[in-house]
Amino acid sequence: MDWSFFLKGILLGFSIAAPVGPIGALCIRRTFQYGRWSGLCSGLGAATADTIYGIIAAFGLTLISNFLLEYQFWLRLIGGIFLLYLGAKVFFSKTAEITHTHVTHKTLFSDYISTFFLTITNPLTIISYLAVFAGLGLTSTHGHYAYAIQVVIGVFLGSGLWWLILAEGITLFRKRITPRIMTWVNRVAGVTIGGFGVFALSSVFFV
Repeated sequence: MDWSFFLKGILLGFSIAAPVGPIGALCIRRTFQYGRWSGLCSGLGAATADTIYGIIAAFGLTLISNFLLEYQFWLRLIGGIFLLYLGAKVFFSKTAEITHTHVTHKTLFSDYISTFFLTITNPLTIISYLAVFAGLGLTSTHGHYAYAIQVVIGVFLGSGLWWLILAEGITLFRKRITPRIMTWVNRVAGVTIGGFGVFALSSVFFV
């Protein structure tokens, strides 16, 4: 058994997830606001979407990737609008809910679904995966299902590992957060998320 494909999948999933974008800002904010489980579930939503893109790249599903790229205008438009809405909602959210809010299972599920939606509506992610696949020498998985499965599992674990590290790291500082600091966390996260929404919409209409 060649473990190199599994390890490369972990590296791929971790490296794609690690850059702080709108999902990272949202995960940080939710961890501060609701605790580690909210942040982790948010991250796992993104990890699931990353895994789906990993499946497309690993198994060479060109039909699906072509479909995503063909309809990228509408996907990016919907994603950009949702980012603007989410950014405004976070920016103007009240800080009275801060540290000991009880997070219900429904809330955790909505955390998961929202980040899954944000990640899956960015079809350009598939381009990143295909490029990194080529760079790591993973294009040879096409037609080799055992290797492809190793890569896909690795992608999910690598992406999930990053979100676990992020959620646990933020949790260490959570008890020190005052309402005033939380207000600024909300504002910075809201501006960051909304900024990515503006960027997504501008790329739809001006690129």
